[in-house]
Amino acid sequence: MSNQTANNLITISKRSIQKKGGMVVLPVEEYNKLKERAVPVYYLKDKQAQYLDKEVNQGLKDYKSGKCKKIKSLADLD
Repeated sequence: MSNQTANNLITISKRSIQKKGGMVVLPVEEYNKLKERAVPVYYLKDKQAQYLDKEVNQGLKDYKSGKCKKIKSLADLD
């Protein structure tokens, strides 16, 4: 073992591992791939895509103009 390797050790307590149910160590590239696959991707075409674009743009306009409000739960909606 080289000096550089010995200086880069990470210590994780056994208690912490047991409390959290284990640990996983992955390269960042593999972690990012897992994240991408965790959420399904949908591609819309034609009218569906245009409709959604309009809805998103309208929502952004409403937000910027102050028409939106923060709520803590759906029960706060009138």
